[in-house]
Parts: sequence; C-alpha cells; structure tokens
Amino acid sequence: KALKTVPAEVVTDAAAVYPAVLADLIPAAWHHVEHYANNPIEADHSRLKHRLRSMRGLRTDRTAQTVIAGYAFVQNLRRRHYEIATETPPRLRVAATFTELATTI
Repeated sequence: KALKTVPAEVVTDAAAVYPAVLADLIPAAWHHVEHYANNPIEADHSRLKHRLRSMRGLRTDRTAQTVIAGYAFVQNLRRRHYEIATETPPRLRVAATFTELATTI
C-alpha cells in the first residue's frame, strides 16, 4: 500500500526475511544485497532525519509524502538532475530555481 511506484532495485541488508517478502511484493525488482550498499542511502537522508526528530515526526502520510518529495526535489536539483538554473553557480542554484519557478507559476 505504501509503494506508489514499483521500484526496479531494492537495497537492503542481508537479513534472511527480505528475499521471501520482496519476492511476494515486488517480484520484478532486483534485490541488491552487498556489504555497505545501504550506507549511501542512509547518509543521504541523515539531514532529513535530523530535521524530523526535532519536529517530533510527521503526523500524517500526506505530510510525510509532501516533505519527502520536497526534500528529494532539492537534493535532485543540487545534483543537476533537472534542466533548471543550470547557468547559475551551485551554491545559488536552489534560490535561482525557486525564483524561476515562482515567476512561472
């Protein structure tokens, strides 16, 4: 129910329960089990986790979806996954993007 899209790859630790559960839920996904494969994912969300702890969590699924989508958008923007504000310096890219989006809307 929580999966809105079907992932092509799932990264987990080597717990014995994961292969059976993933085979039932997402049979087409590649189950990536490698030592320390999950570390970049955990490190990527550490800022978000730090911020949410001070807020005492998210109250509803809708709030969680909105906050996580916004956080992912900013991260992808910083990593140049979008063709927005490409001519601006990296440290000013987020501000320039929001200015550009505000004038568009």
